[in-house]
Amino acid sequence: MLAQAVKPLVRLVDRYLPDPYIFVLILTLIVMAAAMAVEGHGPVAVIGMWGDGFWDLLAFCVIGTGSTTFAFFNLAIIAALLVVVPLINRLMLPSEADSIYVDRALLLDAAPEDGKIERPADRLETSRLVSSLVGLAGGVWLVGYFSRGGGLTLNTVNFLFLTLAILLHGMPRRLLASLQEVIKGGGGIVIQFPFYAGIMGIMVGSGLADTMSKVLLSGASERTLPFLVFISAGIVNFFVPSGGGQWAVQAPAILPAAHALGADMARVAMAVAWGDAWTSLIQPFWVLPVLAIAGLQAKDIMGYCAVHLLLTGIIIAIGLTFL
Repeated sequence: MLAQAVKPLVRLVDRYLPDPYIFVLILTLIVMAAAMAVEGHGPVAVIGMWGDGFWDLLAFCVIGTGSTTFAFFNLAIIAALLVVVPLINRLMLPSEADSIYVDRALLLDAAPEDGKIERPADRLETSRLVSSLVGLAGGVWLVGYFSRGGGLTLNTVNFLFLTLAILLHGMPRRLLASLQEVIKGGGGIVIQFPFYAGIMGIMVGSGLADTMSKVLLSGASERTLPFLVFISAGIVNFFVPSGGGQWAVQAPAILPAAHALGADMARVAMAVAWGDAWTSLIQPFWVLPVLAIAGLQAKDIMGYCAVHLLLTGIIIAIGLTFL
């Protein structure tokens, strides 16, 4: 029954939802216009914020987990989602005629082909010594960085994964082959995230994110603040799709309000995290590699994602407000 009910939504999304790349371009223009209209910045200033943020504003943020992740209300939400989400997936399962199956062979990693060694250059490309020395150097730098109290940033995370990739592939040739394969399936991700970073630059630099959060939180009470924070975080996530970056944007507006109202700080902090995760259901960066393997587009699953957005939103809102 639910599978039949989802079909009109799937057709609607298929007809009107553009490619995510087009969506991020339109969203960029909307945020630029809003920064000029609401915050009073000129076009040149807004473009400057956008350009500055294009590469520099994707950052991570680390907060404590003792009173947040393992809080009763949070564990209750997770438990409810673990039951409801698989059940909804089963009820939405399309008929055999409408189902698309992925060739399991596509999910298997092919054995690495190192090629023939015919030139001196081939020996360098297949040298484990070169990769080991560079990888070891990267490991030494990371140990020193963290021992000096360095924190997680986008640059250090990228450097960590690059170092691991160099060491685990063993040979430079294998690493290059893997990169070429990944880029084919991850092009949609690679091209969109800098634009979202640019949007984040405008939201932060213009004060638009702060204004949006304050408007959404006006009139809140101790009981309703977590729910309103959850909704505002879900909306802001469209414009600032970085969890740490979103916290940096919203915390200056949310924390003083929570303190003034005497609200539970841990609950409010988790409301930001849940709002960020909630609307990520219809920002399918997490599923793009699987879509590439299945030969599908993001709009092919958006109808199903929209159903989950509605139902999980209800569960999370109840948990944050009443538990």
